[in-house]
Amino acid sequence: MPKISIIIPCYYNELNIPVTSKELIANESLFPADVLFEYVMVDDGSKDTTLLELKKFKTAYPDKVVIVKLSGNFGSYNAIQAGMKYATGDCTVVIAADLQDPPELMVKMYEYWQKGVKLVIANREEREDHFSSRIFAEQYQKLIQRYALPNLPKGGFDFCLFDKQLREQVVDLKENNTNSLYLLMWLKYDYVAIPYKRRNRTIGKSRWTLKKKVKLFIDSFVSFSNAPLRLITTTGLLLGLGSFVYAIFVIIARLSGLIALEGWTTMMVVFLVISSFQMMALGIIGEYLWRNLEAGRQRPPYIVDEVI
Repeated sequence: MPKISIIIPCYYNELNIPVTSKELIANESLFPADVLFEYVMVDDGSKDTTLLELKKFKTAYPDKVVIVKLSGNFGSYNAIQAGMKYATGDCTVVIAADLQDPPELMVKMYEYWQKGVKLVIANREEREDHFSSRIFAEQYQKLIQRYALPNLPKGGFDFCLFDKQLREQVVDLKENNTNSLYLLMWLKYDYVAIPYKRRNRTIGKSRWTLKKKVKLFIDSFVSFSNAPLRLITTTGLLLGLGSFVYAIFVIIARLSGLIALEGWTTMMVVFLVISSFQMMALGIIGEYLWRNLEAGRQRPPYIVDEVI
């Protein structure tokens, strides 16, 4: 009998868990009767009663629910990696705990998997998020698609189904500071994308802060693209060419005496431009070096406190 593991990262979701768990159990009736379900609930260091609500879910369905409690907050994508490690299904679904993604879409995803498709993505065609969040998400996805993962579907994704083989391959990569789901795209398997409209969150408050968004943006580029380093090279070449042209201009102006050059203002402008570029370049290179240092230390991307 086929078994589906459903991974749900949880962070301050005390209000969501009772509602989400009921909807997930009800959603089982849409599948064939021989399908088994496993819910891998990962508590990502919540300080509210999320763990208590997860234990209630476990008590109600002891044979279906696995709780992975992390020692602290390691981020949703690292929590997903933890869920992948403890999942045992023939295929795996990753879905958020806030019900912004429709669980009923899993049925269609599962049907594709039965046909031999190893990766099925539910990509966000539309979203009901706030304006600022929507703009950030759209620009983030466009940049990643253009410079890092050209096979990424328009709108990106967080909700997907993938085969056991892909799950094991992502776990074996043991990567830190990355988007775990986009590692599925990096594996370059053929996939099917199902467009859907993401619903607005109605229960609880999102903990997806601007700081976390910026970190994800940087991590994604450093993990999947060398575009920032090439930007440094290109900018350096352009500045060098500009400096050479300007030097010729200064020499000609000096020899001809036709144009009077103000040294102080010119020098300060050039100095500030070059200095700003150097600081930006050092920052970008530093991000890559830091990731290499993290990889060299071989620290795990998360620490499991308890598995229930």
